[in-house]
Amino acid sequence: MNGKMVVLDTNVILYLLSGSDIKEKLKSKTLFISVITELELLSYPLIKEKEEKGISLFLTKVNIVDLIPDIKTKSILLRRKYRLSLPDAIICATAWHFDIGFVTNDKKLFKINEINSIELISL
Repeated sequence: MNGKMVVLDTNVILYLLSGSDIKEKLKSKTLFISVITELELLSYPLIKEKEEKGISLFLTKVNIVDLIPDIKTKSILLRRKYRLSLPDAIICATAWHFDIGFVTNDKKLFKINEINSIELISL
C-alpha cells in the first residue's frame, strides 16, 4: 500500500470544500475519487452555482476513476459481504482495486477488511 496515494470518500470532500483545515494534510498526497463521488457531488438538487464551481475546480485537481471490470467485481463482493449501499461499495472497491488508503468519516466503512480505511481525524 502506498501512503502517498488515497481515495477520498464523498463526506471527506464535503468537509474539505467547507473550508476545513485538512487541505494541508492532503497536500502531499495524490488524490483519487470514484466516478460515483463525482456524481454525488454534482447531483445534489439544491446545489448553488458557487458551490458547483468550487466542486468543479476541486475535480480538476484529483484523479477520477471510472468503473472498470475489476472495480465492478469488487463492488459486488463488498456489497454482498457487508451489505453496503451500491455507491459505498463502488467507492470502497476503488480503494481496494488500487490497494491504497481510503479516507472517510463513515464509521461503518471501517469494518471492511479488504481496504485500509483512514479516519479523517488521524491524517
